[in-house]
Amino acid sequence: MNLTDVIKGPLITEKLDKAREKFRQYSFIVDRKATKHDVARAVETLFKVTVEGVRTNVVRGKVKRVGRSIGKRPNFKKAVVTLKQGDSIELFEGGAA
Repeated sequence: MNLTDVIKGPLITEKLDKAREKFRQYSFIVDRKATKHDVARAVETLFKVTVEGVRTNVVRGKVKRVGRSIGKRPNFKKAVVTLKQGDSIELFEGGAA
């Protein structure tokens, strides 16, 4: 698997912002077939940081309804990456424009 295909994008929520500040944990939406080793290798290569640990889980899509129509959001895989002390990813650290 190509390293640029592993990470689809950052996942930014208020809860994950607190984890980033307190525990040096960054979260990404990753490819469903990516393993923990693939995610760690991709983050280390793309952002030039050292990864201490990776946790992944598949988030099941919610069933949504509009009137009589019922649909389902797609499932996605989320990875929470813990970095070594002193490392940070500038993608998440940027301020408001």
